[in-house]
Amino acid sequence: MPVLTGFWDVPSYWLLAFIFLAKIVEVTIGTLRSILVNKGYRKPAVVLSLVEILMWVFIASKVINDITSYPLEGIAYALGFTAGIYVGSVIEQKLAFGKVLIQAITSVEKGPILATKLREEGCGVTVVDAVGKTEARKVLMVIANRRGSDKITDQIKRTDPAAMIIQNEVGGVVGGHLSPIKSLLK
Repeated sequence: MPVLTGFWDVPSYWLLAFIFLAKIVEVTIGTLRSILVNKGYRKPAVVLSLVEILMWVFIASKVINDITSYPLEGIAYALGFTAGIYVGSVIEQKLAFGKVLIQAITSVEKGPILATKLREEGCGVTVVDAVGKTEARKVLMVIANRRGSDKITDQIKRTDPAAMIIQNEVGGVVGGHLSPIKSLLK
């Protein structure tokens, strides 16, 4: 029986699938690790980094050692990397680490009503008098956990559909009134 060599001399499809899936897991872990470090969650990032580097060493060495004999392993590796970036970003969006500053620019009339509703839901709200292009306005500022911040923006939209809502990520917060929900990761 002739021995195939070159590009079409493929390893088992199970091995290609394993390389692809393992690379997705490794890159997903790396994506989450990077985000956790940037948001100040050092302890879980350290644990993830150990798992990530162990996976990388073994997967990359397998692919690199066999690249001339089995170039399809390299393709599976590259596709797994690409898919891992996507999967990691989707998971991070679902986990929603960190805090956000939500600012609602609303009318003078609706500002106090909206502030009261948000406070009733447990939010700390700071209200600032402002001047818009043509009239006086109220600016409401709320610091919230990123996870669940959509409930606050939904309340703002229900109370004042014409409000301008601005949401920014917050690097850190000291003092003030924050949600009593504590992070499980820090």
